[in-house]
Amino acid sequence: MLALDTTPLPRRRRLPTFLMVALLVTVVGAAGVLIAAKRTVNAVSRVPLVADVLSPTSSNIDNYLLVGSDSRAAGDPNTGESGGVSGNRSDTIMVMRYDKDTGEASLLSIPRDLYVSVPGHDGKRRINAAFNDGPDRLVQTVQQELGIPVHHYVEIDFSGFKSLVDALGGVQICFMYPTKDDNTGLNITVPGCQLLDGTQALAYARSRHYEEFIDGEWKTDPTSDLGRSKRQRDFVNRTMQTALAQIKTNPFRAGQLIESMGTALRVDEDMDPVGAASSLRSAVDAGLLTYSLPVVGETIDGNAVLLLGDGAEAVLSYFRGDGPPPPAA
Repeated sequence: MLALDTTPLPRRRRLPTFLMVALLVTVVGAAGVLIAAKRTVNAVSRVPLVADVLSPTSSNIDNYLLVGSDSRAAGDPNTGESGGVSGNRSDTIMVMRYDKDTGEASLLSIPRDLYVSVPGHDGKRRINAAFNDGPDRLVQTVQQELGIPVHHYVEIDFSGFKSLVDALGGVQICFMYPTKDDNTGLNITVPGCQLLDGTQALAYARSRHYEEFIDGEWKTDPTSDLGRSKRQRDFVNRTMQTALAQIKTNPFRAGQLIESMGTALRVDEDMDPVGAASSLRSAVDAGLLTYSLPVVGETIDGNAVLLLGDGAEAVLSYFRGDGPPPPAA
């Protein structure tokens, strides 16, 4: 079961990545805010090696590989406590397609458990494992296994989610039942709409063992990572809507929100975030068409994985830039 979403789901959704705080700045267009945004963008970390494996510029589309990573180098991202796990994991993988002719943008979710071949390794493994070898390996995997050209790379650490939510004063999430996840610390004792701070919101977004108290007993969400992916999209979408509402009321909030992200944002060495924001302004204002990659579950060598299902080729063809748009999710 999933948390109750009392907001009607539109066909188009706001772009769920924190690069788009910069996009919000260009939508607002206030000169002082743009100066603050440029100053912050100049400090954005660059990812080495990725530019070397990106696809050449296309005449009709720009594809952005958007990766939500979960860094453990500084300890538990929920509590900040130190631990023995280090490095990054790729928890969310999406491709944003920008149509240069129409100015429209679309978003595709790639399940982290998709079973693929990873360059440099024998056999197959889950696609999120490619990130363990570096962002450049993940880019190569998406391009070679799915045939989707990648022109830009954007990575957001989940610590940025926490910082931004706190800077916003919290984000409202609605729950149909008491809800918990003992692993992340999520603990909602009363159903209804709750204003979550950064720590609680991150516990919600990262929950893989999501339980709801229904008819006198705790029941685990049977959709596992697919359910978590849906909650993450809901959480990030609500976060961005909250940020947009505050920026419309006070445009100078944009610079403050960008700065709250700190070093959570990383992009490829050739990318101009402000230029990208300017190009994507109209698409963000109109909202995005969202797609999920059709998959089927299988157990291979004792591991639960996902394989491409019926309809996947039509979606992939569209994001490759050589097919018509299929029906949106």
